[in-house]
Amino acid sequence: QVQLTEAGGGSVQPGDSLTLSCAASGNSLNSYTVAWFRQAPGKDREFVAAFHRSNRHTYYADSVKGRFTLSRDNTMDTVNLQMNRLQPEDTAHYYCAAGRPILSSLRDAAMYYYWGQGTQVTVSS
Repeated sequence: QVQLTEAGGGSVQPGDSLTLSCAASGNSLNSYTVAWFRQAPGKDREFVAAFHRSNRHTYYADSVKGRFTLSRDNTMDTVNLQMNRLQPEDTAHYYCAAGRPILSSLRDAAMYYYWGQGTQVTVSS
């Protein structure tokens, strides 16, 4: 069992940066693929980024590639999402997730077992 707790959301202006963190407790994240998803009002949950446990590569949605960076601190079992050049379309509730999806299912939210409660990111001028 893994408990995930996100932090770091807030309200910012377009072009600003924000860093989200996801802290794990209960069990280590070392044997899991960890990912960030987001969900805007009225929309489906959307894949943002993930670090796959098998090949240890990081993958990003096209919409955030080059602006967002996922990093892991294995010592502290924390996963961060550095978000730069934020835009209004990045406004959503952001969730951290852990699971063991195969690579082809990395972007499928249904493949993740554990979820945090999420943190809100609002980008507006």
